[in-house]
Amino acid sequence: MTRFAITYDYLCPFSRIGNEAVVEALDDGADYDVTFRPFSLSQNHLEVGDQPVWEHDPAGDLPRGVRALLWSLAVRDGFPDSFRAFHVAVYNAKHDDLLEIGDASVLSQIAESVGLDAGEIAGQVSSGIPAKTLAAEHTDLVETHAVFGVPTFIADGEAVFVRFMERHQRADLDRVLGMLSWTNVNEFKRTRVDQ
Repeated sequence: MTRFAITYDYLCPFSRIGNEAVVEALDDGADYDVTFRPFSLSQNHLEVGDQPVWEHDPAGDLPRGVRALLWSLAVRDGFPDSFRAFHVAVYNAKHDDLLEIGDASVLSQIAESVGLDAGEIAGQVSSGIPAKTLAAEHTDLVETHAVFGVPTFIADGEAVFVRFMERHQRADLDRVLGMLSWTNVNEFKRTRVDQ
């Protein structure tokens, strides 16, 4: 069994490609033990002294991407059997349908579309528990693994930021997972992407 974590934020198209590949592999029966870890890009881009994104009132205006992360955590931790479907549906809403995933009514529709009770999810978000989870997990990712972006794959103490260029490429995912323990190369980055 391959054990790893993958970070996510619904704002990033590269996060969508990586997370979608993992979900597709799992749905195909891949022998993975995966932990999906939220990482707020809005928090990562705050100015010194700004209020952390998880300290905002979840019923009020939230920084970009945060409401979707809070809903995802309510689903992940409260309804784990529905998380993968919800996870992919949020990415699809953002990147295919161009919907405003910061809108609770959009997230409600997504939740209902995968068989969840949107009122129950909203209630969980209002409790503040998902915000505390986001604070703890984001902070741990930064302090323990120096995570700076999504998706980052983490296994056996190694953390690697990856940008897949094409969707639905299981072979690419398997290649990256096989390389996570290869620490002899620190950075491999193309200077230009011709597409």
